[in-house]
Amino acid sequence: MSDAEEAGGGRHAGREVALQVLYAIDLGETGPRDAAHARAVRAAEEAARPPSAPKAMRPGARKKPAPLEVDAEAVGEGAVTVFDPVGASGEAFDRIVEHFDVPKTAREFARSLVAGVAAGATDLDELVGQHARNWRVERMAAVDRNVLRLGAFELRETETPVPVVIDEAVDLARRFGSDTSPSFVNGVLDAIARELRAA
Repeated sequence: MSDAEEAGGGRHAGREVALQVLYAIDLGETGPRDAAHARAVRAAEEAARPPSAPKAMRPGARKKPAPLEVDAEAVGEGAVTVFDPVGASGEAFDRIVEHFDVPKTAREFARSLVAGVAAGATDLDELVGQHARNWRVERMAAVDRNVLRLGAFELRETETPVPVVIDEAVDLARRFGSDTSPSFVNGVLDAIARELRAA
């Protein structure tokens, strides 16, 4: 394997790890207490959904029912319910990534991606929201939302070529998302790339 192939493979693996860490942070599953919170929220969502609700309305699907109120006693005081990775990203990264067997270069690349997305989460969500027609970021499927955050960060903050960023993001969406995720991610990132890297 050439150095270029090894570097590319390391970066691909790094993006996979970064996505999984961002996904866990997004769902609030960064520790035992947070995992319990996430399970309680999912149980509340499941209980709130009408028994005859179509699959498209199940938690994690693109179209969700209106936000529901969660009993604070059920999830604990001070529970995390929004994507707020700043400060938690380093600790969460270490806790989550210890379960992955990836080369050191991939791990460090993933760490830099997670730190960058965490630091710019608000701006990245705004950027994604501007280009995701008819979709609010908070209503997107968690995988799609985090693939888009990752791709938007790379387009905005790195010199990685646009086709590489989009191809990698589409690959992540295909691997971890729904059947419609790849085309959705492709369209949104293409629009972002046209804005950010117009020459």
